[in-house]
Amino acid sequence: MNTDPTVQARPVVLLVDDEAEILVALTDLLEDAFTVVSTTSPARALEILSTRNDVDVIVSDQRMPEMGGDVMLARAREKCDAQAILLTGYADIGAVAAALNQGRISFYSHKPWDPDALRAMIVQAADYHRLERELRTERRLLHGLLDNLRSGLGFKDAQGRFIRINQQAADFYGRDIASCLGRTEAELCDAELLPVIQAAEERLHTEGRDEETLELPAHIRGGAQGRWREITRVVLGALGDGTACSVVINRDVTRQQEMAARLRQAEKMQALGTLAGGIAHDFNNLLTAVLGSLELVRDMGPETGPMARLLDNASAAAQRGASLTRRLLNFSRPRDLSLEPVDVNALLHGMNDLLAQTVISRQGKGGGVPCTIVVDTGASEGGLPPVNTDAGQLELAVLNLCINAVDAMPEGGMIRVSTALKRVKEIVAGTNLVPGDYVMVSVTDQGIGMSPETLARVFEPFFTTKDVGRGTGLGLSMIYGFIRHVGGEVQVRSRPGEGTRVDLCLPVPAGAVEALPAGAGTPAATGGATTGRPLHVMVVDDEPGVRAVTAGFLRARGHDVVEYGSGAAAVQAMEQGLEPVDLVIMDVMMPGMGGLETAHRLQALRPGLRVLYLTGYANAGALPAGSADVMHKPFTRADLATHIDRIMNRAPQGA
Repeated sequence: MNTDPTVQARPVVLLVDDEAEILVALTDLLEDAFTVVSTTSPARALEILSTRNDVDVIVSDQRMPEMGGDVMLARAREKCDAQAILLTGYADIGAVAAALNQGRISFYSHKPWDPDALRAMIVQAADYHRLERELRTERRLLHGLLDNLRSGLGFKDAQGRFIRINQQAADFYGRDIASCLGRTEAELCDAELLPVIQAAEERLHTEGRDEETLELPAHIRGGAQGRWREITRVVLGALGDGTACSVVINRDVTRQQEMAARLRQAEKMQALGTLAGGIAHDFNNLLTAVLGSLELVRDMGPETGPMARLLDNASAAAQRGASLTRRLLNFSRPRDLSLEPVDVNALLHGMNDLLAQTVISRQGKGGGVPCTIVVDTGASEGGLPPVNTDAGQLELAVLNLCINAVDAMPEGGMIRVSTALKRVKEIVAGTNLVPGDYVMVSVTDQGIGMSPETLARVFEPFFTTKDVGRGTGLGLSMIYGFIRHVGGEVQVRSRPGEGTRVDLCLPVPAGAVEALPAGAGTPAATGGATTGRPLHVMVVDDEPGVRAVTAGFLRARGHDVVEYGSGAAAVQAMEQGLEPVDLVIMDVMMPGMGGLETAHRLQALRPGLRVLYLTGYANAGALPAGSADVMHKPFTRADLATHIDRIMNRAPQGA
């Protein structure tokens, strides 16, 4: 078999004539440009057509003893779609006319035939057959595309009537294909859908665009169609009769719209976090000066009496402000986290009494119908790997969720706290979830649920639907910030009247299959002897109020203090031979020379110099490694003393 592609591409001609000499002459005429198959028997020709489907042209004599050419070609039409040419004498003109009228042949030639004219006729027939076959292929492809396309697609004539439409497009109008053909969209759309379509058409026309995304009426959303559809309309040009043709495509883009909404929400939360961090930084500096000054004044006055009570009231109010700022910061960027392997099931069982007491206390405050709380880890008992998280923050998150659940169940009900192992196989757009395993802590209530509008805002700081005095609107935002900071995700599902479920997804370290060590998840106690000797301390902070309070605390303990308002001033003093310094207490975020750069330059001048960093809010990259040398504002005199003792009881680095 010849596999030369140039030979295979040549048209195939079947020659049928009872005279062998005629077949030889025709073969000589055609074999340079065609693949020629010949036979003297019409019956044999029909057998050949039964076994091969690549014949492009059949050239047959009319007068043959076995079977007339017109009869043979009529039977051949049942077996293949080859173009037929009948060779005949003048006496057979009647048979030729009948064959033409019945569509059995496309061409005919009189004998004796002119070689050039006959060859041109066969070339034309072969070209016609090739084009016809290509057209059938294109039609099959188009029909297959229309039938299997997930999008709705329809073709219209110049009057806007559908001339071809697939089932997906017909479903959009709530019809079958047959009832859509020959009708316009205005005739197919119901009273609710038509204004939406017409408005989209008007926008496309006015703005000169060919694509529009629209939201469908509610009755269509409940069916097979998605909530959002993208409509594309394109003018294709003229049809064969000169009339214009256009195509309309509509596809479900609900998933893309939902992902875009998630991304917008994530960007919004990130922006809110940045704003919260900036506010908290300034607010913490103010609170440090206020709280510290109140504490110093309290030491100067009487231990009891009206003045003491007023100072205590002011300190308590400032402490509440500090607590609010801490929660705002936990939404922005959780700080001071102690990440360690935690057995989540053991942690939750250890919270049983606390959760039960919290529910009782919360209900007593609100006067609601009794609620019950169940910690159910049976489905995952013994099968959960440890996760790296902050045990205290996780406890606080679960506690906050249970408080929210109680508030959402004025008629009582059950709160279920459960755990499971969740496997994510692909990135989930708009979330913090990447492929891997997660320990999922779920808090489910039987409360009043949330509307879609409320659900969209649950993580926004200060957003709350509770009565005044029963919530600040920072609980969920704080949880969101903490879980995202440890690489996890918070997912909330709720419907009005159907309760709420909150899932905390905590990432499992790769290969974490070993058993949790005893006591993991319990914060280690910190200790260390108190530093009794006076120290020479350098305080560096650009905020005069913070600097004055810090120096006041230190001097009250008997330490010698030197103060500087900038990193550059501190470095310059050290370069000029400042007396030995035991400890530097320095703000991290300062204009000009920042805290880390200042510390590096000071330690280059005095190797082994100990540094305690102060921060109201700082990005992770602006903080030194480890949390033992960082103290967060606002702080008390006791906080400062504890940090100083810890640092001074540790061997200096680089000494």
